[in-house]
Amino acid sequence: MKSFFKLSPVFVLAGLMMISNIPALSALFGFKLDVLIIAPIATVYAAIVAKLTTRTTIGRLIDVAVHNVSSMQLVFFILMLAYAMAEIFMVSGVGASIINISISLGLSARTAAMASFLVSALLSVATGTSWGTFASCAPIFLWLTHILGGNVAITMSAVAGGSCFGDNLGLISDCTVVSSGIHRVEITDRLRNQWAWAMSGLVIAAVLFFIVSIGLPTHTVTGEEAVRAIPESVWDSLKAERPTAVSLLEQVKTGVPVVMILPLFLVIITAFLKVPTLLCLGAGIFSAYGMGLIVGTIPTTATFLSLMQVGFSSAGSWVIIMMMWVGAFGGIMAKMDAFRPLATLTVKLSRNSRQLMFLNGILSFLGNAALADEMAQIVTVGPIIRDVTDETLTGAEPDLYKMRLRNATFSSALGVFGSQLLPWHVYINFFLSISSSIYPLYHFTFAEMVRYNYMAFVAVGSLLLLTLTGFDRFLPHFGLPHERITMVIKKEERPAAEA
Repeated sequence: MKSFFKLSPVFVLAGLMMISNIPALSALFGFKLDVLIIAPIATVYAAIVAKLTTRTTIGRLIDVAVHNVSSMQLVFFILMLAYAMAEIFMVSGVGASIINISISLGLSARTAAMASFLVSALLSVATGTSWGTFASCAPIFLWLTHILGGNVAITMSAVAGGSCFGDNLGLISDCTVVSSGIHRVEITDRLRNQWAWAMSGLVIAAVLFFIVSIGLPTHTVTGEEAVRAIPESVWDSLKAERPTAVSLLEQVKTGVPVVMILPLFLVIITAFLKVPTLLCLGAGIFSAYGMGLIVGTIPTTATFLSLMQVGFSSAGSWVIIMMMWVGAFGGIMAKMDAFRPLATLTVKLSRNSRQLMFLNGILSFLGNAALADEMAQIVTVGPIIRDVTDETLTGAEPDLYKMRLRNATFSSALGVFGSQLLPWHVYINFFLSISSSIYPLYHFTFAEMVRYNYMAFVAVGSLLLLTLTGFDRFLPHFGLPHERITMVIKKEERPAAEA
């Protein structure tokens, strides 16, 4: 009973998240809260539980909470620069150049879904925002599909799947940044570790989108025609919800120099060269600034500084504050060892390190389902699977580092891609609502999003199966060193076992 009471703050957090993210529950209970309110409520309740169960002083609990938050300071700086770079890439023409280059190749109804998927995937890597990418790409590709006589449901799912790609493989995605910080791995190492798996999934999903569209018409249109077809009401909606998306769409219509794609390549190249993340982001920011000044998309230095300010304020007004509260929550939960029953159960169900890592993935997905928010899952479940791995597996530091890399991948990938398979998730609500807003001629449903979201199926299924079977060793840099990892389990749980 005491163990259950210690876990009750998680149920409070999960319950409030579900009530707030599932419309039917919000209507039933009569309220809807943002995570910026939910996290403090859960933190205060966790402190009360910790006080009652451990007799720790309030002062000590505050110290523990603050110490846990202070360990995230580098992540906060990365997030601020990441949000700033996203703003600059959207306005300077980097994002528009990606779309224009793709559309200039000639799109038809047969290739619209595949192209929209690949373009949104690349744009999400460049901007680090799945929601911003969807808001930018959906108006173009849904109306382009309409003009071409294609299937808008397939295209919507393609854009949704592609938009989530950068949340798992982008240097500037908050999901990537936060999950890397929690599991104590470098973001640039994530990129090198995951690229083969991520790109394989991207190719497989793209092929599936092409196959399902193979019977559709083949005549083509231009990007300018697609943008001009967007109704005025959609423009008004985007101006209110995503102003930077309007700037990007205007640039798609008027055109930007192809060379504006170079800042994106610079960021990717510096990441592969093992340049520190902050310097990678700085390279992207200042190269886009310099080129934007030259081509005229960023008219003055004052404009550039204003975009930097918008990025900093966007990060500080939500994600950083949310992380601070959830970090405090995690510190208090760790102080009273609240997650010990979950950790013990995970270890008892595992006979080797491969099964343990697989169960870490399952726990991440279930946490995402319970919390209905990928970031809440990352900062809540992430420390659980991190501690289970740290306490149970032994080996050389480079091998254990690879285990932490996989846990970080579980946190972000099963968060963002897993969201596409959960009807009550906040991602689904956003994608469906904005799709209906920008293309009111069609009633989009969750069932269609799941049916055609091949990227989500491929990513979630392959990550879990490759981990369980050990077939991840066939992908460059992605395999886990199970043969060099030993499980160390307390005698009262089960004798030690070799991986």
